[in-house]
Amino acid sequence: MKKVDGHITVFEHETLRSDRGEKRLSQKQLGVLQTFYGEDGVPYYSLVHHGVKFNEYVGVIQIGKTIIEVLPKADKSGDENTWRNVLISMLRAVGVIDIHAPSSSDLQLRANSVLDLYFELFVKELEYLLHRGLVKKYRKTEGNLSILKGTIHFAKHINQNIVHQERFYVKHYTYDKQHDIHAILYKTLKLLKNIHTHTELNSRIGTLLLDFPELYDVKVTKTLFERISLDRKTEPYRKALEISRLLLLNYHPDVRKGDDNVLALMFDMNALWEQFVYVSIRKFKDKETTIAAQSIKNFWKPNTGHRSRIRPDIVLNKGTEKCVVLDTKWKNLNGHNPVHEDLRQMFVYMKYFGAKKVALVYPGIDCSYRTGKYYEYDTYNPNELSENECGVISIGVDVNVKRWQMMISDSINKLLE
Repeated sequence: MKKVDGHITVFEHETLRSDRGEKRLSQKQLGVLQTFYGEDGVPYYSLVHHGVKFNEYVGVIQIGKTIIEVLPKADKSGDENTWRNVLISMLRAVGVIDIHAPSSSDLQLRANSVLDLYFELFVKELEYLLHRGLVKKYRKTEGNLSILKGTIHFAKHINQNIVHQERFYVKHYTYDKQHDIHAILYKTLKLLKNIHTHTELNSRIGTLLLDFPELYDVKVTKTLFERISLDRKTEPYRKALEISRLLLLNYHPDVRKGDDNVLALMFDMNALWEQFVYVSIRKFKDKETTIAAQSIKNFWKPNTGHRSRIRPDIVLNKGTEKCVVLDTKWKNLNGHNPVHEDLRQMFVYMKYFGAKKVALVYPGIDCSYRTGKYYEYDTYNPNELSENECGVISIGVDVNVKRWQMMISDSINKLLE
């Protein structure tokens, strides 16, 4: 049995149990995961006997000071460091991880997980903002003052100052650093102080807490972030706020015990693979090629109720004779055929988008392309093949993200020839 030392690394679709296996959960950790799963469940894992089985989500689940890292794996090759770098490279490429620092090499820590990377990105962003100087904003305030400032609140003025005629209860605007943007960042900074596991960040977080103005507490909700409006002066705060949103909205404190708080920072690999393929094609495509993600067409309308739509992942040269439709799937076929549902789906896309070609895009050990034809559906000969083709593209995973993206682009460009 492998001793749990605060960091457990597994791959997607693996199982962690408390009763057997090289890597084991403690009974306490399993209990926290079961409680977090709740009655409605979570998409990150499913419960099994004496354990949990992870789904196609990757990232980090932190329980107290213990980190469970879930890495992607498209084939049987590569170790934990390789696939950790693959995940971080994909997140960087699609813009999920981005900072104001001149380059990513400016980061000082060796990221042991995506969570460690996010912690340092946030610290780096706050150091950047403090160096620039924190932005002041106007806010409405009221109170008893010795000078007349703003407008008098007559009801409260009479109530509180009947024997203090030298005072004025007024409403006025104050121009300072006490506003919601800073309150959110300050709350995130205090969260990091309590949950981070990297000792190298201790001094930097401590320095930030000393330099950052102490602010009021805010109740964290999606609405709080939605009502934040950035202007020219506050635009540099965008990345720090994005990381704050990610951390604060995915942090689940244990109000009963207080020592088994859960932070789940997980990414759907199917969605990440789709976005990664999209940005890779867009980055290296020809000027004549157009690209659209998640194009929608109406598909079916009932007599009553809402209509159904179809939405392929990627459409190239939409509405032209050279139209190509792609659908991405994060799984390794290992030489097998695509499942029937995917092939039927691509046939529908071909007809509704008038596509010249359609293809399913998978990760694999190396790059390959094979194709197959659909059978004719309006003929009496059940063995007659049509001219309608569906391609199957397998793209080898490469730790060099630029080379990997070029491989994706080259594989797709062959469909456009």
